[in-house]
Amino acid sequence: MNREKIKPLKMTASSLDGRDFSNMDLEYADFSFSSLKDLNFDGANLRHARLRFSSLDRTTFRNADLSNADLSFSSLVDVDLTGARVDGANFSFTSQDKSFKWKDFSLVGLIQNKGWIGTVVAIFLGAFILYGINAITFFTAEIYFTNNPVRVKLYQFLIFQNVAIGVTTILLTQQLASWIDFAFKRQIESHLFLSVVTFIVNNVIGAGVYYMFGTAIVARYVAAYPDEPAQHAPWYWYTWGPVIVANIFYFFIRQGKQISRKISDQEYQLLNLEKLKTRAELDALQARINPHFLYNSLNSIASLVHVDPDKAEEMTLLLSKLFRYTTGRNTNDYFDTIENELEMVQTYLQVEKVRFGDRLLFMTEVYGDKLKKLLVPKFILQPIVENAIKHGIARLADQGNITIKIYENEDWLHLCVHDNGPPFPENMGAGYGIKSVQDKLKLLYGDEAKLELTNEPFKSVNMALLKSAVEKQK
Repeated sequence: MNREKIKPLKMTASSLDGRDFSNMDLEYADFSFSSLKDLNFDGANLRHARLRFSSLDRTTFRNADLSNADLSFSSLVDVDLTGARVDGANFSFTSQDKSFKWKDFSLVGLIQNKGWIGTVVAIFLGAFILYGINAITFFTAEIYFTNNPVRVKLYQFLIFQNVAIGVTTILLTQQLASWIDFAFKRQIESHLFLSVVTFIVNNVIGAGVYYMFGTAIVARYVAAYPDEPAQHAPWYWYTWGPVIVANIFYFFIRQGKQISRKISDQEYQLLNLEKLKTRAELDALQARINPHFLYNSLNSIASLVHVDPDKAEEMTLLLSKLFRYTTGRNTNDYFDTIENELEMVQTYLQVEKVRFGDRLLFMTEVYGDKLKKLLVPKFILQPIVENAIKHGIARLADQGNITIKIYENEDWLHLCVHDNGPPFPENMGAGYGIKSVQDKLKLLYGDEAKLELTNEPFKSVNMALLKSAVEKQK
């Protein structure tokens, strides 16, 4: 069915708590701003789905495909992601806290939290910011439009004094933040200490600015307007501003650190998940001896026991050696030297030669002794050689030849397997052996490896690994 003809499901701002969407095709579906608590998405296709700003508490995504899904700014309390695919998924600023806590207060928390606490705090902050902006606008307009020089001078002095105190407050908070975090374990103690220090320092700064520049300006203003109500405001009214600004700024410094820490932790977890996922896929791709090969070898041994006991013994020892390599674990689970890899392949070919006799000839050519020490993925050659026997040599009535060549060309290391069997079909699809090698190269090297099947000038499977990528495994 053509995906372009299907209109993606759109259920924005919906209440769908407890619904069952298991195993459904929800690619490109839009659930933004929805309540999706206790929902069942087990096994669902949610590729490119939008779940932004949603409540996903206790939702299960077991074995779901969340590739490139957008879950940013969502609540993910007790979410089950067991077996889910999360490649490219966006988990930015997601919340996994079970309830609103003041210590976890943040702007993102305000956006997500729709309770009375979040609403009141959001209203207060909005009004506070608007009041401050309007005060700046008012004083700027007074300076620009008034013709009274006494007022202009006073407003200019007040702006200068507030800018000086504001700069001091921010710099002081910024410098003290890390030390306060280290010195005080409780948040209330941190804020109380910062409030006292800000109060003292800014009163000293304010008094200094006043006695240096403001005494004459304020005196002229008081003389010109003795009955203006603003003159009778208590002095401590003006000390609250810097204290509030310092505490708000310090609060957001702490929140910024926590958000950065959470993002870093999340990225680390995602990297670990990706690493585990890659290891699992590599384990699944780790070559195992084909059962048919084992059956054929055991049958050959059984038929040789009475006719040629020495050859039966030889074949048994070769099989034992081959399985020791297959099941053995070196310090590096996924890489081994080219020398060891070739030894394993030669053992495999010797076993096959007992079955094929003179119909099978093979040889290996390594152009440079240094290449033998390079590390390559384990079992990278054996599936290709097995493929050459199954689809090449086994179909020949005449003698079959397999040649393994390993050489360097410019910046690439080439591992080639040639055989003189029937050519590859033009529309040949990758069988399990070739596909497993392709998948392994993609997982381990990405774009730094390639695999090609050619019939000209002769039939071959050529694996090319970027030399710099190979040398990283040293």
